[in-house]
Amino acid sequence: MENKAHALMAGLFTVALLAAAIFGVMWFNSDRIERVPYEIATTLSVPGLNPQADVRYRGLDAGKVDAITFDPKVPGQILIQLKINPDTPVTQSTYGTLSYQGVTGIAYIQLDDDGSKPVKLVSSKKHLARIELRPSLFDNIQSKGAAILLQATETVGRLNALLAADNQKTMLAAFSDVSKTANEYRAMPRQLEPTLSKLPAMTEQLSQALNSITVLSKNMSVLSNNLNTLTASLQGPDSAVTQLSGTVQNIGGVANGVEHDTLPRINTLTKEARASIRTLNQALDNFNQQPQSILFGSKGLQPGPGEAGFTAPPVK
Repeated sequence: MENKAHALMAGLFTVALLAAAIFGVMWFNSDRIERVPYEIATTLSVPGLNPQADVRYRGLDAGKVDAITFDPKVPGQILIQLKINPDTPVTQSTYGTLSYQGVTGIAYIQLDDDGSKPVKLVSSKKHLARIELRPSLFDNIQSKGAAILLQATETVGRLNALLAADNQKTMLAAFSDVSKTANEYRAMPRQLEPTLSKLPAMTEQLSQALNSITVLSKNMSVLSNNLNTLTASLQGPDSAVTQLSGTVQNIGGVANGVEHDTLPRINTLTKEARASIRTLNQALDNFNQQPQSILFGSKGLQPGPGEAGFTAPPVK
């Protein structure tokens, strides 16, 4: 009887100890922080997200996912209940994205803020404030996957058209032309070697020519100074230009006198000389026709037609 009592006591003690252990574990694991409730309403897919999943604000622990349910008012919309630490700076511009932990595939809510509305977002159990859930990188890839595949298909089609048989021949011919051109360019340095070997001598000659040009420039400067001096001396009051101008004026006066006085007299003498020469020519003509006129005088002129004593010559 006594052994049975000892066994009962041992059993009760074991049960009590086990209950105490369970209670202690539950006590230590219980969340005693009073968190602020928030809600996310989204039509995006949330694969891998489960209740009690982590909520992080820019990588720091900020709370837990409390529940995930369908919105009875809006078909296809998902409601995610969040419990967030009260010290988390949730503002009206805070938004969430669905992220994943490494390669395990466990999803969590990543909160971030773009700073457009830095006003604290107040929430309570009676008035749940909603946080926007934006598409993640995988969502963007999934939504744009069809467009990317279409563009990839078009690119492949263009590559196939580019690599057609005719285009291949054209490209091979172009490569051949480029190869020929490269070979011709390789031969150009050899052809330029004689010219390059003459460059030092040409440089020396050019240097000498530049020196000669420098000397010529100096001589031209001296000549210019001399010309300036000569011009200044010629433009003086007693200069040769002034004297030459006076001489030209005197010559002009003489020319005017010759034109208005001497030339008319010369013209008159010329006319008288012409008349005298004409008279002398007539006298000589008469002497040639009638030499006896010197002794007997010249006969009168025979009457012409219509004058007294005119006789017509006989008709033959």
